[in-house]
Amino acid sequence: MPGAEPSLQELIGAAREAAKRGVANLSEVEGIYEEAAHRFPHSGEAFHWLGVVKRQLGKPADAEAAFRRALALDASLPATRRLLSMAVLAQGRYPEGFELYEARHELPAMAKPALPQPEWRGEDVKGKRVLIWPEQGFGDQIMFARFAVLLKTRGADVTLLCRPGLVRLLQGSLGVRTLGAEGAVDFPDPDYWVMTCSLAWRCGATVETVPNAPYLRPVSAWPSLGEGFKVGLVTRGNPGHMNDPNRSLPPEWAERLRALPAQIIELDPAQTGAKDFADTAAIIDQLDLVISVDTAMAHLAGAMGKPCWVMLSGVETDWRWMTDRADSPWYPSMRLYRQTRLAEWSDVIQRIETDFKALLSDEK
Repeated sequence: MPGAEPSLQELIGAAREAAKRGVANLSEVEGIYEEAAHRFPHSGEAFHWLGVVKRQLGKPADAEAAFRRALALDASLPATRRLLSMAVLAQGRYPEGFELYEARHELPAMAKPALPQPEWRGEDVKGKRVLIWPEQGFGDQIMFARFAVLLKTRGADVTLLCRPGLVRLLQGSLGVRTLGAEGAVDFPDPDYWVMTCSLAWRCGATVETVPNAPYLRPVSAWPSLGEGFKVGLVTRGNPGHMNDPNRSLPPEWAERLRALPAQIIELDPAQTGAKDFADTAAIIDQLDLVISVDTAMAHLAGAMGKPCWVMLSGVETDWRWMTDRADSPWYPSMRLYRQTRLAEWSDVIQRIETDFKALLSDEK
């Protein structure tokens, strides 16, 4: 009837339609969800979606408040708990955030394996066999692989399962038994097992104590790339990633980076001929600098201790890069370039061009 107030589902529908018009409309989406939370203060769903858009806009403290309100109204929201964990982690509260991050396993697509042995929860591992179970993408597995070394130094006999493309690199770098998780895999019966992305919590990591010394190295040879200043370039991530349209560079900005006065090596395996991450590590070892969007290649360069400039979208920035920082506690060799305007890369590219000019001047 004319003049009737919109229902919650009508407001959610309007917000989704606005979102379809692009990230430039996220402020409009935010306004609609704020109206929904105001009109329906007892709806967990309204506050969930308000938290989602706050997180997309890079407001983790506001997102946390909305997610906590949603859970107070409806505790049966595993997706909300997972998103809450990311909002907390983005603020650097690692012990709390990683504990909350266990909620990911309440989602069917991220369920834990049904193994008969006990899950490792931080017990003494000296003399124990520990199996690390793989999950999520290449970048996650590279990032958390450092904790396999930590468990080894604590006296554990570690078996690390990972995506096949990482086996040769991790096996040669970490010095732990490394197996590709594809098809049937034989491994020693463990005393404990642990999920890859649970390692930081189980090991008690904080922002100040994350093990961040370089832990990956080239384990194979690669033909010489020649003389001169060499820059590895990654302008696009995995197209299957839900945030890839925002985190990958549009073609015109990628071309600006290809015009930098250096030998540019595109690190896409389709162009280098690299068969796995071990080959790519051998290429990166010869470079002076890597410039990358937020993708696994950035994690690889950082884990090797290679200078790496990472370009970060302002839309749904991953929790691991935190907020308002140009550095990373995970990778000391990284420099972070954040969008200062939503979905706008011009300022990022201009700062990289300026800093690169200064870098070359210092090299002379």
